[in-house]
Amino acid sequence: MSEPTLPAGRPLTAARPATGSGGGANLADILERVLDKGIVIAGDIQVNLLDIELLTIKVRLLVASVDRAKEMGIDWWEHDPSLSSGSRRQDLVEENTRLREQLELARGGRSEQ
Repeated sequence: MSEPTLPAGRPLTAARPATGSGGGANLADILERVLDKGIVIAGDIQVNLLDIELLTIKVRLLVASVDRAKEMGIDWWEHDPSLSSGSRRQDLVEENTRLREQLELARGGRSEQ
């Protein structure tokens, strides 16, 4: 009896993923390809009750490397103050200091109870 084959004529056993130490290399290759090319996952979730739409959630997910995202014109993380460090954080520290000084001046004019 002959071994089952795939349409290309290769034995079915050759199509099985490698296990053990070679499996990690395959996963790394797949991850590298996904990050290089990018992948988009889109979906909508809708909750209805008696034909009345109660909730709609639209999910759009892009997985790509930073370089690939920049090539596509996506760079929102560079302008998001909650994600960027440095100048924005320093601005907040300076504003906090200034407000504390103003509070102390306002308290200084009145007697504390």
